[in-house]
Amino acid sequence: MSLPPHSSSLPLSILQEVFGYSAFRGAQADIVDHVVAAGDALVLMPTGGGKSLCYQIPAIARHRAGHGVTVVVSPLIALMHDQVGALEEAGVHAAFLNSTLSNEQASQVERDMMSGRLVMLYAAPERVTNLRFLAQLDSLYERGLLSLFAIDEAHCVSQWGHDFRSEYLALSLLHERYPEVPRIALTATADDLTRADIIERLRLEDARVFISSFDRPNIRYAIVEKDSKPREQLLRFIQDEHSDEAGVVYCQSRKKVDETADWLAAEGIKALPYHAGLDAAVRQRHQDRFLREDSIVMVATVAFGMGIDKPDVRFVAHLDLPKNIESYYQETGRAGRDGAPADAWMTYGLADVVNQRRMIDESPAGEEFKKGQRGKLDALLALAEATDCRRVRLLSYFGEAYAGGHRLSCGNCDNCLQPPATWDATEAARKLLSCIYRFHQNGGQRFGAGHLIDVLRGKLTDKVTQYGHQTLSTWAIGAELPETQWRAVLRQLIALGHVFTEGEYMTLALADSARAVLKGEVQLLLRVPSAAPKKGRLTRGSKPSAGSRSAAPLDLDEAAQARFEQLKAWRAEVAKEHSLPAYVIFQNVTLAEMARQQPQSLDELGQISGVGAKKLEAYGREILRVLGEA
Repeated sequence: MSLPPHSSSLPLSILQEVFGYSAFRGAQADIVDHVVAAGDALVLMPTGGGKSLCYQIPAIARHRAGHGVTVVVSPLIALMHDQVGALEEAGVHAAFLNSTLSNEQASQVERDMMSGRLVMLYAAPERVTNLRFLAQLDSLYERGLLSLFAIDEAHCVSQWGHDFRSEYLALSLLHERYPEVPRIALTATADDLTRADIIERLRLEDARVFISSFDRPNIRYAIVEKDSKPREQLLRFIQDEHSDEAGVVYCQSRKKVDETADWLAAEGIKALPYHAGLDAAVRQRHQDRFLREDSIVMVATVAFGMGIDKPDVRFVAHLDLPKNIESYYQETGRAGRDGAPADAWMTYGLADVVNQRRMIDESPAGEEFKKGQRGKLDALLALAEATDCRRVRLLSYFGEAYAGGHRLSCGNCDNCLQPPATWDATEAARKLLSCIYRFHQNGGQRFGAGHLIDVLRGKLTDKVTQYGHQTLSTWAIGAELPETQWRAVLRQLIALGHVFTEGEYMTLALADSARAVLKGEVQLLLRVPSAAPKKGRLTRGSKPSAGSRSAAPLDLDEAAQARFEQLKAWRAEVAKEHSLPAYVIFQNVTLAEMARQQPQSLDELGQISGVGAKKLEAYGREILRVLGEA
């Protein structure tokens, strides 16, 4: 049995032999070479960009050279389990230490680690920095068997990051205690402030920084105005674009997660809830189903997602506004990791803006931190309200120019596919601000958005009569605009900081900057509120719809599709037998290539991307049998 030809380069030969890929992507080769040569590195690479290979290949190469074990610092048990399972499937001796192991199992892992036989050990930051584990690392270090530290999800160390975890702060001792052991820190997203914080807190001042493109061209971004029934908006999106496909729906509260999951399930969607308030066994069961079954929609708080490697998530939807662009980018990046078309869909409205600002204002953090968080929220609101290309704005936030050159249109976001109409809302904004000012003049009281819009539109309610607001000079001066447009105007004024909310009832008040708007010195251009989307409304030109089964990553003819389904059925049996997600055995893209090419021999099968030596040996003949019978 022969294998694909190998290069004399050790990292490249490992990539081909172990993982079954013919070439590195992007900056991977430079990163791997740098770390293999014992250089420190900070790697920023988008979700799905191949971050894991950037430390796994150096770990294997350095182990083969006699340098011992690589310790991978990872915050999530699920990620450890799946990555270790994938490595063992590929013939690499890896293990994890966490609470799921029995004492006997943990002792065996420790023996393998201390003997130097183990290539990679995954552990949480609190375990890596406890005294007993540090004593074991000391012993390895003294014997020259401590090869590399890989710190995954490195943004967790930064107070400016979107997922700060205090246990990451202690990881600075790794440099102090083991100065000759190289370190690689990795994250999918970090702005300039967060990058600087990571470097300082992890003592990576001398590390080489690698920043890959943040662009995920296969993801279509869409942000829509939230109407009175946002769950129905979500249901239309799922049914029209992603029927019977895997996805993640993010909600802000646990209660909303439970209610949304129950409602979607009642509407025929295979939806499961996930949040920290659920019993741990229930959370684990739901996560396992999401990873191992097709077409599950996980409705979750942000407690779910980090480290989820499922490649065929076809959409990520937000029913509530995230805290900042980093969170939005990280969460939407969980879609389309296989490179096939995927959607990032979000609905948001005035209440989202008000709630996020209130959470910042009411947090116990210091004023400097709150100021930073308000700035990050403002950037996200600007993205949501934008009338130009979403992708250009998103990349610009991370300091990256869109690769389209002078062309500032990506052709794969809602604003590019269907450019929104805009209107000059300057006069409307002046009317709205004048009305808030009149409220304050008329008895010094403040009111919320609903009452303000009623007065502007001339809607005579009991509350209007109670306060005599039908006598104000601003009564009914905005009767020509519907409520949706007034909410859009107010939302933009809050987003721009001209209006702010106060107190439990979120009453409205004017900021000092409102004076320039009232004087007509500031122009306000807004998107015209859109009607409810229709089926197939957004298209990707001549490409197949993301919701069609044949689009995602296949494009197979009828015969090849039949072979693909047979291979999937075989893979499901193997995955169940090994207690692993199916994609750990082979990803869909690899099965699709098998179905398309119909290899007739082990040599031909070994040429397919994603088929490494160990998997070829373990599964090759079975795959040829399945293809022969299909």
